[in-house]
Amino acid sequence: MSYDETGVRCTMLRGGTSRGLYFEQHDLPADAGERDDLLLRLMGTPDPRQIDGLGGATTLTSKVAIVSPSAAPDVDVDYLFLQLGVEDATVSELQNCGNILAGVGPFAVERGLVPAGEAETSVRIRMVNSDSVAVATFPTPGGRVEYRGDVEIAGVPGTAAPVVLAFADTEGSATGALLPTGHVRDTVEGIEITCVDNGMPVVLAMAEAFGLTGYESHEQLAADTALLDRVDAFRRKAGQLMGLGDVSRASVPKTVLLAAPADGGQVSTRSFIPVQPHTSIGVLGAVSVVTGMLLPGAVGHELTRDWPRDSSQVDVEHPTGHLLVDVVVDGSRTPPRVVRSGVVRTARKLFDGTAYPR
Repeated sequence: MSYDETGVRCTMLRGGTSRGLYFEQHDLPADAGERDDLLLRLMGTPDPRQIDGLGGATTLTSKVAIVSPSAAPDVDVDYLFLQLGVEDATVSELQNCGNILAGVGPFAVERGLVPAGEAETSVRIRMVNSDSVAVATFPTPGGRVEYRGDVEIAGVPGTAAPVVLAFADTEGSATGALLPTGHVRDTVEGIEITCVDNGMPVVLAMAEAFGLTGYESHEQLAADTALLDRVDAFRRKAGQLMGLGDVSRASVPKTVLLAAPADGGQVSTRSFIPVQPHTSIGVLGAVSVVTGMLLPGAVGHELTRDWPRDSSQVDVEHPTGHLLVDVVVDGSRTPPRVVRSGVVRTARKLFDGTAYPR
């Protein structure tokens, strides 16, 4: 019997501001090529509408989490993240996804991979893409995952229960170094940049360097085809500098443009994933942005002058709201080291059942 006839066990969850298909590893083909073919057909890729699959016609809803028990010491489960294309039949494992990560702990408990605590549960998750560890803590009253709660995150309607994510060893997730170029500041096409990788390879630049204010709406950015072409050419050159090679078909690095805060936060961001503008900002993207800005001499470091010194939490503005991240960097060391980083997200189970590929 083939997957076309039997389908495959699948759970769809919203994790943070993304949505993805979650699978146990043993339910998918062992061969990576066969697995990717199945996932593309389940998602409905390639098709800009993904009308014949489970994708939502955006990169934010064309994501996959593959979860399995971990053999690593002091780790509960392994989590492999895959970013699927929408119009192009691509499957990339070059990056993590902190939003989809928010659903991994609840999924692991729902599937019986990790026992639930009586009040809350902490799941240690090895992010296979970067071989780093995150700890997800979420409420499980009475030993069952509780998705309802009063935490609101920008970009998601309503409220839900908190999923607290704490990251460890995310430096150099895809590039092998916190500063992939070996420098705090570089220049690409005459634009000053900082390349940083603390869970997500990111290129920082000031919005004004692209002729922008940094406060444009998602719709304004998406309609500016000349800007998007420029961002694409820019990030390809930055990707080469970061040691990522030809990134023309890769989902990293992300480009994030910075400006002074405009809505009570501490920095305004406009990010691209990797070319189309993001409606908000990715979790690990935001963590990398703040990490980079905290380094003396980095692009955007001047914006940190007014940040409170008694708190490690930074309010990151994006097109649809705010994201609060917690980052501590030891800049006294060479190279600098990340002491800790984390964020609060929410997740919700949307369905659990059998999915059939086209």
